[in-house]
Amino acid sequence: QVQLVESGGGLVQAGGSLRLSCAASGSIFSINVMGWYRQAPGKQRELVATITSGGSTNYADSVKGRFTISKDNAKNTLYLQMNSLKPEDTAVYYCNAQIRRGWVPRNDAYWGQGTQVTVSS
Repeated sequence: QVQLVESGGGLVQAGGSLRLSCAASGSIFSINVMGWYRQAPGKQRELVATITSGGSTNYADSVKGRFTISKDNAKNTLYLQMNSLKPEDTAVYYCNAQIRRGWVPRNDAYWGQGTQVTVSS
């Protein structure tokens, strides 16, 4: 069994910062890709940022220069440092991971429950 547990969400003023964490636990052989997604009310879920096992990162244009995705391999933990937050960043943020669980080279997708980020003006 694999679980992704998110933390760090909350309410902040515009221009403030938050750091989200996502800890993966359970039967994990390896993690290929981890990423953050978000969904605002009335909108589709969108990709925020991803990071590969080798450390390569990608960001949505809307967050480039403000958000930083990183990971701690020893802790199987993903982070999203969010700076210069804007009201339009308000959304539920979800952690996603492509995880190999055993000897068979098969990756399965796992999702966290989501954490609310609210940015007030």
